[in-house]
Amino acid sequence: MAYIRDQKLLIGSWLLCALVCLLAILAWGMDYNWSVLPLNAYVLFPVLGLLAFSMMWTHYIIGTAREVAGIDESATKSYYHYTGWAVLILICLHPGLLIYQLFADGAGLPPLSYERYVGPGLGWITLLGSASLLVFLAFELHRYFDKKSWWHYVVDASDFAMLAIVYHGLRLGSSLQTGWYRYIWWFYALTLSAVLVRKYSMRLKAKPKANPTG
Repeated sequence: MAYIRDQKLLIGSWLLCALVCLLAILAWGMDYNWSVLPLNAYVLFPVLGLLAFSMMWTHYIIGTAREVAGIDESATKSYYHYTGWAVLILICLHPGLLIYQLFADGAGLPPLSYERYVGPGLGWITLLGSASLLVFLAFELHRYFDKKSWWHYVVDASDFAMLAIVYHGLRLGSSLQTGWYRYIWWFYALTLSAVLVRKYSMRLKAKPKANPTG
């Protein structure tokens, strides 16, 4: 029975991933009226960010569902492994393609090139995305440092980086300014917030209280 339950969670994880990726691609394509060919960096980089965030969102949702159901983390290990590598590639390509193309077009390098691309006063939001990228890259070092006592600070920073990306997308994402996908994004934001509230509430409850008689 445990094996069947584990397999159901794993299959459900991949189905959820497929769904959110499909929604991201649909929103991106509709934003361009499906006139996306020939592909170039300016057309391609937005959907890479949508896909990366969507996959990371599934990590939070699936992890919480697994904990609530009392299922061992080994059940979804393969899902996190493959999608984790996909996210790493996507979060590097998302700003990387834009930075390269802006430089090739004579706009220079960040942060000035960001400012020229998104408009005055919005450059800091792109830098917020870049800062979040650095946090996510630091998180990828979990393979080497996740047993260290200080590692939870990196995990916490990743949580807040996710919230920063929510804001980053709402302010700058062309597919998120109007239309149905904006509501999907808000759903991601609310469910992610609920997961984080649960996580940190449980941490506070588990924190040992000082002995008043000590």
